[in-house]
This record gives sequence, structure tokens and C-alpha cells, in this order.
Amino acid sequence: MAALPDSPQAALAPQALDRLAAELLVVRCSGHPADGQRRYPRWELDNASLQRLLLRGVGGVILLGGSAAELRLRTRQLEAWAGAPLLLCADVEEGVGQRFEGASWLVPPLALARIHAEDPALALDLARRYGACTGREARQLGLNWVLAPVCDVNNNPANPVINVRAWGEDPATAGALAAAFCRGVQAEGVLACAKHFPGHGDTASDSHLELPLIPHGRERLEAVELPPFREAIAAEVAAVMTAHLLLPAFDRDHPATLSRAVLTGLLRQELGFEGLIVTDALVMEAIAGRYGPSEAAVLALEAGADLVLMPGDADGAIDAIVAAVASGRLGLEQLQASQRRRRRALERCPADDGGTAPAPLGGLSNGPAPADRALALELVRRSLVSRGRGPAPGGPGVNLIRLDNSLACPFLPAGAPALALPAAAGLRTCLMDGQGPSPWSGDGEAPLALERLGEGPVLLQLFVRGNPFRGRADGPDPWPAVIRQLQAAGRLAGLAVYGSPYAWEALAALLDPQVPAAWSPGQMALAQGELLGRLGFGPQESATPDDDASTAASAATAVDFTD
Repeated sequence: MAALPDSPQAALAPQALDRLAAELLVVRCSGHPADGQRRYPRWELDNASLQRLLLRGVGGVILLGGSAAELRLRTRQLEAWAGAPLLLCADVEEGVGQRFEGASWLVPPLALARIHAEDPALALDLARRYGACTGREARQLGLNWVLAPVCDVNNNPANPVINVRAWGEDPATAGALAAAFCRGVQAEGVLACAKHFPGHGDTASDSHLELPLIPHGRERLEAVELPPFREAIAAEVAAVMTAHLLLPAFDRDHPATLSRAVLTGLLRQELGFEGLIVTDALVMEAIAGRYGPSEAAVLALEAGADLVLMPGDADGAIDAIVAAVASGRLGLEQLQASQRRRRRALERCPADDGGTAPAPLGGLSNGPAPADRALALELVRRSLVSRGRGPAPGGPGVNLIRLDNSLACPFLPAGAPALALPAAAGLRTCLMDGQGPSPWSGDGEAPLALERLGEGPVLLQLFVRGNPFRGRADGPDPWPAVIRQLQAAGRLAGLAVYGSPYAWEALAALLDPQVPAAWSPGQMALAQGELLGRLGFGPQESATPDDDASTAASAATAVDFTD
């Protein structure tokens, strides 16, 4: 690792300046080892490009996809290619198993907010254990940076992208739980990252698709959006991620990610944050649609960011940063300060072999440790809500499942409980995802074409939550009318909602008392099995923390890049 010059103002040789600029970039690659396994080749670098950029000095990599075993090998490979310590991160807001099969996939954070309302002490302990599980498994697999917690206050149920990813719907709950999660993660020697500063909770649009506007004044921001970030900073969170949104109260011209008033004035100077400031992914449309990839990188550093996440053109971004220093637009001292922050952050992470290899590996060779399996099950059971119970309907009948995209749905493989348990009861599966034939009749009062579904009772299972790229929180389908239609026909045998509490609350209010129904904030196999058990499919709560079937982990959710 090259030594810094004695004087902050000292000029650097061209090669050293190039490496300094590169060190402030975080690029994306697949967790799978082979180029042909990349899920999103538009954003995930091929191995030749990745190796070349790491040799050029790129200082960080964000990974997505693959199994825990593959990630363990992949992180070692990246460190070997770089020949220097790297920031190795992933968007694992719901446990490492959310992205990497074989690790723990936990219920979304908003589940703990509901627990907090009844038992704050229990919820805080669960949030800390949630963070510890995430940090421990990340470290075992070679990651040293977790891009979580979400510190946004989800006080807008129509938010299309935050939703169950938030730790609360009010600032006190969100701040307390997010801070507990931070402490849990960082006690395991892994960096945490509070996002999306200064708050993405009260938005009705998705920054993956467009630039959201936060119209509130300073007083409102101080009361609602900023307190969770203050709590995370008090918990010594290592990093803060910016939000791609416009706040006219601070800057009428630039999104927060590119605003010096927000990053330097508000975050650094007023809130006193001394750690790493990292941008959200610059390939997101809120930035990419308005600024070129190279210019966006320079603007972010000008605003006060330390690290640039996923520039659209990594080589172009490095060249533009070097040119900006040469022209005097960017100060060399500022970039060197960012470099020092990055290196201090890495010093917080235990490493072997002088920092050139991941922390010692262990566990996860046969799935999560028993304590982490027990935590996953406890979280599912404590957050599950049900009313009524079967007996489960028997066939012939219909298991009607709604999901975003059955072609990119890791929580619904062929053996998933949502498929297997109703099938064992004789129900025929019908998937609705916008890809196949339409089930809709065009009649607003009776929207489902029931004659296409076949005869018998209908179990309605809805997988619905805020997700990037969908543009709305609940999807376009007329589920209240569907509930009324099926009940009028005497065919609604049960309702299962996975994900959004808002969808559950709206639909549960329409149900006849005799219709069994349940909601889980989680969508993974463990949540499906527990929920359907409550509805009478299989033995109720039969799983144990050591039951491999009940803790089956799934791969990454269908989110295309960091959020």
C-alpha cells in the first residue's frame, strides 16, 4: 500500500493519483465465480474487467447472488486479485441469506417495529441479535461491510421502495432499533452503514426509476427524518449512505447525493459524522438519467462523499476524478482525507495475514448455526399474525398465488411450502405474475375470471411488499374486489399475505369471520411453512430450530442493485 505524502498539498505522481481516485470507487460483481452465472451482466463486471480494475486500485466491491460457499471463495479471490485490503460489501438488510443461499434469511426489519410497540426491551434485544447474526455470517464469508441498517422512517404506507425494509414507522422506533442493529453488526468486527441519508421514508416514488422530492422544511426533517441517523451516529456507525432525492429545504438544484449542503453542511458539520460517506448506486435512474457516469462521480466527491458506489463507467469515473484534481476542481487534500477515512474503517475489521485475507472461516458449512436458526424461527413466530384456522381445504381446489415475477423469485422454488403444502391437500397451483395468461375478467365488481381457475375452494396467497423498480407499494391488482368476489361465491377458503402489513390490514378488514387468514412480514420458506401451519396445512408450529426444512434459506431477492 503506497504511503501518503507528508504534506496534504503535496503533488502526486500520475500513477499514484490514478490509484487514489480508484481507491474511492466501489464496483459490483456477482457472487458466482463464472461470467456466465451473472444474473445482471448490465451492472455486474465480468472477471477480466474486475481483475483489471482491482489492479488499477479500485478499493471496494459489492456482491450479489450465489451461495454462501461461493461467496467464501469469491471474497478470497477478490482480495488476491487486488493485492490490498478491500471493502467487501453486500445489501443484506434481512440477513446474509437474503442474498446468499445457505445463510440466515431473517424477517424484514419492520417486523421488529410491531414487536417494539408491545415489548420495547425484547425488540431491542432481537434487533441487536439480528445485527450480530448478520455481522457474524458476513465475516465468516469474507464480507467486512454490511449495507444496513435502513434508517428511513416508513411513515408513508404508499412508499414503493422502503416499506418493510425500514425499522419503524416513527423516528423513535426506527432510531432505537437501527442503532441496536448497528451495535450488533459492529460487535462482530463488520462495518455497518446507515441509509438513505437524510431519509427516504416519506416518498411516493422510487429513486431507482426517478428523482423523488421531499418537500418538507427543516423543522419537519429535524423531527422525523434525521433522528434515526443521529442515533446511528451515536452508536458509532462506520458509514452513511446517501439518498438520491431532492430536498429544496437544503438544496434546490442538486439531489442529496450530489449536494454539498446536505453531505458536508448537514451530515459532516451539523451532525458531526466522522466516518465514511458513500453514495447510493450511481447507476440508479435518479442520478444516471440526469448526469453522465463520470460527472456524477465528480459531483458526489465535490459534495463531500468519500466513496462512489457503482458508477456507470468505472474507468471513466477514475479518469474524470483525476482530471478534476488536475484542473483544481477537486482538492487533493479532500481526496486524501477520504482515503484516510476508508483505511481507518478497514482497521476496524479484524483480518488475517496482514489484512490480505478474510477473517477465519467457520460455520455455515451445513447452514446457519443453531442459535441463528433459533433466532430466525423466533422472529417469524413473534411477528406472525393469524385469525381462524382450517381444517385446510382439500382438493379439488385452487392455490392462487400472486408474486412479482415467477422467473426471478428465490423464495418460491419448486419445493417451497407455499406450493408443496397446498398441493399435498389437493389444491392446484395457479401463479399470477403478469408473465402468463391474464386471470382478469375486466369486470370491476367480479375481477377474477373464475371459470378459468377451475372449481373448488380458493386459497389466496399474496406476496406483496415494496420493492425497487415496481413503482408502487402494493401492485396494481384489485385485491379488495377479489376478496369480495370470492366470498360472495363462497369460494374463499383462506388468505395468506406475505410482506406488506398495509396490504394485510386493508384486506383482513374485508374478511368474513369464518375465513382463516394470516400475515407474515417474511416471504421466505420458513415464513411460508409457519404461516400455512396456522391455516391448517400441515402440523401447526411443528418446526424446530434444528429442522433443516423449516430453515431452508433462499438466494437473493429480485433487487437489481443496491438500494
